[in-house]
Amino acid sequence: MTSAHGPKCDRIELAALLALGALPPEEAAQVAAHLPGCADCRTELEQARSTSEKLVAWPTDLLRPRPDLEERLAQRIAADAKGNGIALPPRDYEEPDWKEVASGIFCKILAADTERDRVTMLVRLLPGGSYPPHTHAGVEELHLLDGELWIDDRLLYPGDYNYGEPGGVDRRVYSETGCTCVLITSPSDVLR
Repeated sequence: MTSAHGPKCDRIELAALLALGALPPEEAAQVAAHLPGCADCRTELEQARSTSEKLVAWPTDLLRPRPDLEERLAQRIAADAKGNGIALPPRDYEEPDWKEVASGIFCKILAADTERDRVTMLVRLLPGGSYPPHTHAGVEELHLLDGELWIDDRLLYPGDYNYGEPGGVDRRVYSETGCTCVLITSPSDVLR
């Protein structure tokens, strides 16, 4: 790839993917090792990080289509097919809202089982965000969807899974990049 200033590095796209947390661990390590010697890739990494940080905090409701769009599209498709229209199934599920539960930590409760003391939720940490140290009241399961997440000395990447034993302690949970995960845990965890 070339620009007005001469050839660009052939790894520049990988620097952007590194900023987004979209590289497998081995490839991410290779790109990170390449960065100190490549100004083009360092610039690309910083620009991609800056952009992704702004998008993480972007309210998703701004991107969601208006509720009547699905119905209007169904009517238009039926009219184009010379039909009488199609009936859409009733919506009996309402998307839960994101709630800021602490500075830089947002949750969306998907399901709660009070009998078993379990909750399933989406959790989003903003870049630089951290979750307080805590002791697990029951099994904790975490599936990382995007970004990178440190749990004590273990770095998780998108697609990674973490299992926490009942009584286990997470002393440090934080994300330099920001992240989103599915968390299945007990709401009775003890925060320190």
